[in-house]
Amino acid sequence: MPGTTSDAPPRLPRPAARLSPSPRKGTTLRNDPRSRIDEPPAARTSPRRPLLSPAADAIGSALDLPLTGSQFTHALAPAFADAASVYLLERWRRGENASANPDPPRIEAHRLALRVGADAREDWEKLLPVGEVIVFPRETPYARAMATGQAQLLDAVDPHTSARLAASGNGDARMDELLRTASFLVVPLRLREVTIGFVACTRGPGRAPFGATEVAAVEALAARTSVALDNARRYEHERRTTLAIRGSLPSGTLQRFEGCRVSHGSLPAGEDTVIGGDWYDVLRRPDGRVSLIVGDAMGHGPESAVAMLQLRTAVRAFAGFDIPAVDLVRRLDALASDTPGASFATCVYAEWAPRERTCTVVSAGHPPPLLRGPDGRTAPVPLTEPGLPLGLGTGHYEATVFSVPEPALLVLYSDGLVESRDADIDHQIARLAASLDAAVPELGTDLPALCEHLLHAPSGSGGADDRTLLLAGLTPAEG
Repeated sequence: MPGTTSDAPPRLPRPAARLSPSPRKGTTLRNDPRSRIDEPPAARTSPRRPLLSPAADAIGSALDLPLTGSQFTHALAPAFADAASVYLLERWRRGENASANPDPPRIEAHRLALRVGADAREDWEKLLPVGEVIVFPRETPYARAMATGQAQLLDAVDPHTSARLAASGNGDARMDELLRTASFLVVPLRLREVTIGFVACTRGPGRAPFGATEVAAVEALAARTSVALDNARRYEHERRTTLAIRGSLPSGTLQRFEGCRVSHGSLPAGEDTVIGGDWYDVLRRPDGRVSLIVGDAMGHGPESAVAMLQLRTAVRAFAGFDIPAVDLVRRLDALASDTPGASFATCVYAEWAPRERTCTVVSAGHPPPLLRGPDGRTAPVPLTEPGLPLGLGTGHYEATVFSVPEPALLVLYSDGLVESRDADIDHQIARLAASLDAAVPELGTDLPALCEHLLHAPSGSGGADDRTLLLAGLTPAEG
């Protein structure tokens, strides 16, 4: 189980050197019928005593919510507590406003992690499943901890929780054992003055009850864990956004149209949470024509992603009007002028007409397409006008129209496949063409395999930019 550690002697942050005779500020010690603050000094936990497991050192080492919660419970149980569980406010976990109502009549909390003794999570999954959302009324110590931002210390599990757990145990003896607690501690998870969840710890009759020093130690660890949980939640949100954006691009490894087979793919330069500006698209047009486009909005991050989505959506809208290729790119240039993050974006737009046996290409500051003809040699398409990047408002673009009388392979790509600090771009384009020629004898006309090979082939660019590739097998109509 991730985060599991040995049962070595526990240790954690040094607690305060002296235990105050009154509760630490911000901590409410509730204990009926008597308060443990009134315990004699001999019964209190020594400040020099190691409190928590070395697993505490791992908290925050991974940007993963369940793993961070698991690391927290492993730091607590079994060395510090007999059982520990971590709950997150469901609204906060989903990214909603966690402080909308500071004292709601009930709270909905998501069980993020659980550890009972040294048992694996799977041993308790049927009784106390991780991921379950539970409703806690206002009178429970959990709701009090979240409403006040203060820890709650009791002699036993509260009646509401005891009844709920007993009912869910279905006669399982382990649940009865779990409920035999002599000390129950609930510590809120606080983040920038907002409570986002809580951690609950229990000790059975055979162990000393929680003391004030131990409450303070859990509060200190909860503060650090709250930051780690927030980092993990943000990371997961960005990752879901990235996957959603990438999921909007054409799916599948091979698309078939009249007189055209298309394979495409993209290889991010960095981690999968870094959103790039590369995009590609394939559109079916009237009269059997097919539009192919590869573009690149500069940079990485949200602005580039938004610009990419807007430009791609605009291409689809303009193509729906069935306007000439040059007019389409001119309109795209005008749109990019008013779109944040889209200035200096580049693209190459190709329109294949198998019945006319012609291909029309318009470039906006993008590397030229490659064409592999029946002679078995791949070379750049000589463009009439390379064009300027989008967003400059010049509107000066020209079409390059060439005949394709026999089957050929058209290659559109982003500059991540050819740009290098150490080599001229023309040399890099020639290298890409040579890589394709070298791969065809082995892979033949298997476009997905060729696409995968070229995306992962060494380029000399050091992987500093995203790689996007679109291969189109062009087959002219007969007659």
